[in-house]
Amino acid sequence: MARGQEIKKERIKKIEELKKKNIEAYGYSYEKKDSANDLQQKHKKLKNGQITKDKAKIAGRVMIVRDMGKINFIRLQDSTGNIQIILQQPTTPGKIIDFFKKYIDTGDFIGIEGNIIKTKRGELSILANKITLLSKALLPLPEKWHGLKDKEERYRKRYLDLIMKPEVKDVFLTREKIIDSIREFMKKRGYIEVQTPILQPIYGGGSARPFMSKLNALDMDIYMRIANELYLKRLIVGGFEKIFEFSIDFRNEGIDKSHNPEFLLFEAMTAYDDYYAGMRLVEEITENALKKVKGTTKVKYQGKIIDFKRPWKRIRVREAIKKYADIDIEKTNDAKLRSIITKKGIKLKGVYNRGNAIIALIEEFCEKHFVQPTILYDYPIETSPLAKQKRDDSRYAERFEQYVNCFETGNNYSELNDPRLLTENWKKQEDALRKGDEEAQRMDKDFINALEVGMPPTCGIGIGIDRLVMILTDQPSIRDVILFPFMRGNK
Repeated sequence: MARGQEIKKERIKKIEELKKKNIEAYGYSYEKKDSANDLQQKHKKLKNGQITKDKAKIAGRVMIVRDMGKINFIRLQDSTGNIQIILQQPTTPGKIIDFFKKYIDTGDFIGIEGNIIKTKRGELSILANKITLLSKALLPLPEKWHGLKDKEERYRKRYLDLIMKPEVKDVFLTREKIIDSIREFMKKRGYIEVQTPILQPIYGGGSARPFMSKLNALDMDIYMRIANELYLKRLIVGGFEKIFEFSIDFRNEGIDKSHNPEFLLFEAMTAYDDYYAGMRLVEEITENALKKVKGTTKVKYQGKIIDFKRPWKRIRVREAIKKYADIDIEKTNDAKLRSIITKKGIKLKGVYNRGNAIIALIEEFCEKHFVQPTILYDYPIETSPLAKQKRDDSRYAERFEQYVNCFETGNNYSELNDPRLLTENWKKQEDALRKGDEEAQRMDKDFINALEVGMPPTCGIGIGIDRLVMILTDQPSIRDVILFPFMRGNK
């Protein structure tokens, strides 16, 4: 029998013994009055060796037990930190010490009551006079120095990761602060937070392969949303002018350090604005988040200093390709462009067209240069079916993407509000879908109907929250900033 199963068997035996004594191994509630961090802050001025009459009542998980014979030390961990518990007669009744030694193990949740003291070595502690068993752990915790070294295991068993490495929690507390800062920023500027459907009869608002399911009640195919964009624009049609949503989206595509099938996207729509206003808004939102959360516009990410101070670098797609690939797409016809793609062995996403070839050049030659926050704009019209044509050059769309640390963190544009032109764009997308482009967009007749009712000029922006959190918390993988990333073998 494996050691873990032996321990489990021993602990089950303890539970049965407790049951015979009418002691509940899994309590119903506990009036926790204090937290580890609050106690540490409140009593940080105590002198070494000082014993107080201040009472504490705390609860948490037993992390470490040191039995020194006449005195026992416990490391108790709650959501705010750690505190030492001391069991020592005569303050701690002998029967309490005996109960602890016989029935309490590392991993158990207990409630503690006692007096606040500071040891001669300067460690704030609670000299316990009462212990309550709140929940019995059947399995042992991983060894502090030998357990959970495998990152895959850490992601798969995040609960153990959080127990053994409390600093991991700081990443997710920072994530919450980033989201809060964006929400506060938007609301102060008159934006309204909305919720749009996750289950959709037609996926849309982006170019991605969806997850498909079946709604049995209506006997129809449905999709997990790949984006919330089309529903936000329906609300603009309905009369909203400034709206935003934190949208959990799903894309049935690759998994790597910057992609997870389920991710969090912030999107906003602003009536009467264009993509130039969108550029400013993305910069303002991000810079504000940095100042609120980090107190500065600079952050160290994987050894590099990244500065989000406005204004960011801005460069057109054609200028970037000329600068970094030494290719002037304005002077390169389709045949020559296709030849370049073939000779360099560059794989296209979807069917071949001029726009997809240009995007491939960006990915191959340009993205690696966008370490500092960079706005790349004026994308090929063929790759931007939901964006307006550039007002002075119909070959391009009023679309921009922001890059940080060489990966894209958002897709934004002046929204196409001409229903006839969008219909033509979607017909081309449907044709690409039939030819095998699994990421091509679908025709959404209801949305076309909404545009026929009329939508004002509008700018839409998006910010990938997970990728932003990665950079602000110096985490190398998107899986480090998602509490439960999808893992092979998850069941």
